[in-house]
Amino acid sequence: MVSGRVSAPVLFGRDVFSDQPVSPASFAQCMAQLGPFFPDQSDYPPVAMAVSGGGDSLCLAWLASFWRKNLLALVVDHGLRPESGQEAHQTVARLRTMGISARLLALTDLKKGSAIAHRARNARYASLITACQEHGCTDILLGHQADDLAETVWMRQNAGSGPEGLAGMGWITVRPDIRLIRPLLGFSRQALRNTLREAHIKWVDDPSNQDQRAERVRLRYMLQKNDQRAHFWQLGMQLGQRRMQKEHERAAQLARQVVMYPEGWANLGAELPEVDVLSALVRSIGGAEYPPAQSAVARLKKMGAEATLAGVQLLWHEQQWVLVREEAAMAAAVQAENGTVWDNRFVLRLPASVQKEGLMVAGAGYGLERKIRNGLQARFCAVLPALWRKGKRVAVPHLNWVADDEPDLYAAAFIFRPAVSVTSSSVYGVVAQDS
Repeated sequence: MVSGRVSAPVLFGRDVFSDQPVSPASFAQCMAQLGPFFPDQSDYPPVAMAVSGGGDSLCLAWLASFWRKNLLALVVDHGLRPESGQEAHQTVARLRTMGISARLLALTDLKKGSAIAHRARNARYASLITACQEHGCTDILLGHQADDLAETVWMRQNAGSGPEGLAGMGWITVRPDIRLIRPLLGFSRQALRNTLREAHIKWVDDPSNQDQRAERVRLRYMLQKNDQRAHFWQLGMQLGQRRMQKEHERAAQLARQVVMYPEGWANLGAELPEVDVLSALVRSIGGAEYPPAQSAVARLKKMGAEATLAGVQLLWHEQQWVLVREEAAMAAAVQAENGTVWDNRFVLRLPASVQKEGLMVAGAGYGLERKIRNGLQARFCAVLPALWRKGKRVAVPHLNWVADDEPDLYAAAFIFRPAVSVTSSSVYGVVAQDS
């Protein structure tokens, strides 16, 4: 537990945890540092916003409406509460009153049960990103604010996270197709609600945000009681700067030593890279959202022998270390559609002309003839994505092989796009000096 008070952090000329309403000018000042953005014209893609209808995201929308006009608000209805549909439609109406185009995204497959918060979050982001792709949006604004950042840093500290985890949230997180932008990290939760009150705008209060059975809600009350928000906010900002520097160093080492292949493999050279770089590579090749424990990666490096870690195999091949996916850890077969994501690593590109009935995506497995494998070892080819129909392997695009009776599948392709890239170009805010 941290004791004692710290001075209030200052950003954009104001105390981050001030309760004073946020002006559109302050918001615009923040956005000016997070660009560039497309011109604010209707013939360019809009800037998207995720708007739940709560105080944070609705205030984001209101402030953004002064910043630019070409906006698209995306409202996700999880369908987990009886009143959620009505609230979502109400939010869409409020957005349109602000002059903001809005689209309702309804999730129909979520069921209450274990890990519902995690599953709902993943489903929400998948829905938002799909909608952004459909509208050509390259940026989406999120409503995370200063209290969220402080809470996240404290939660990660309690969980024993290292310096990178304690960096908290980035102002910008770069995904393969989109930038996630969090322009409210310099403003408090209370300031945002006071902004809406001053503008006479109502918002939706989700009762789960008051349920102290949830760890984040309990910590929220403790942080407010102990007045430690400023400390953890500053800690997150400081370690974010260190993380950016570390990412720069990691990228330099990767450029010198490592080769990534579209098949989902990584050639590491004759010497294993540093532990943090090796950890990031294991995460990427395994399609995981989080890296394995640093201690486990350190043991792997020290051992210097073929081994398996976090669903990834470290192999010694032709005097080089190679990372490939572990066959037993790969995802189960899924229905093949254009845009299907398999094993959290590969995106399928499938022309509309292909007959999709009975077509599935799964690992290539063993049994490929040597001439099909182009001389590659069977253990490498087994973990490639493949197309199957009625239990028969019909295409392995990375090997340019297609069954004789499926010529249309020559147009199919798998793009290696892991959940998290090896290096990040995310942006963490500069710690402002106290006034």
